Amino acid sequence: MTVRSLISALTQQEDLNFLLTNRIPRAALTRFMGWFSKIENPLVRDFSIGCWRLFSDLDLSEAKKTHFKSLHDCFTRELRPGLRPADPDPAIVASPSDGIIGAFGTIRDGELYQIKGAPYSLIDLLGDPALVEAHRNGRFLTLRLTSSMYHRFHAPHNGHIDQVTLIHGDTWNVNPIALKRVERLFCKNERAVIRTRLATGEALTLVPVAAILVASIRLHFLDIVLNAGTRGPLVFPCDVNVKKGDELGWFEHGSTIIVLAPAHFSFCDHVAEGVHVRAGQALLRNPSA
Repeated sequence: MTVRSLISALTQQEDLNFLLTNRIPRAALTRFMGWFSKIENPLVRDFSIGCWRLFSDLDLSEAKKTHFKSLHDCFTRELRPGLRPADPDPAIVASPSDGIIGAFGTIRDGELYQIKGAPYSLIDLLGDPALVEAHRNGRFLTLRLTSSMYHRFHAPHNGHIDQVTLIHGDTWNVNPIALKRVERLFCKNERAVIRTRLATGEALTLVPVAAILVASIRLHFLDIVLNAGTRGPLVFPCDVNVKKGDELGWFEHGSTIIVLAPAHFSFCDHVAEGVHVRAGQALLRNPSA
């Protein structure tokens, strides 16, 4: 048995996994990782990336560059041009990121779920009654990014970004084990609500949710890093037009993105729990487009 397979076997034990990734000082460890990952020292960098490889299936063959200044530089790596083309069909809403599809389905009168049997409400997630009404009986889908995945996310469709709201919160792990054990987890964690309008005026909303070791969310069109240290107004009015596939920003580690779409949109045939998707791949279809 290899070291990686042994680590994998141990971390798949639910009680141990939950203990190691949640019953610890989550906020303090996340702040530490935010600092440690930016150390530009070759020994620290090489040791950190080497340890990362032990715990994951990290593959850097798609990376735009082969030399990284720090662990953070590796986490937030760009890919070689052309590797994540957005589906060109104007009826398609593309995946904003690489990820594993989690829960998805119809929002029932403002209620959705993180896994089967674990509901939460839109108002707790979004904190905006008007936006809740826009999505009350719409569609939702969650994408979980693992630590080794490409961490940047992109516009799922042509649209206009009206506003970004940062909601402060905790840093629970967002893996399936934690989702089974922590009620309303997405509503408890640090998150950003990115309000986008399609050309038709309909709402298409992205909610990047931070997690343990995720120190920050960075958006290209805001001159600020969004994290637990952000102070002052937490609502950022925007006037940004985006095209499908445009890079919006990145996580500083793996986490989750919740996609909220109009009610008449339908899921593409390959959408199923546990399916791995890439940024730009079709997720939803607008039947009236």
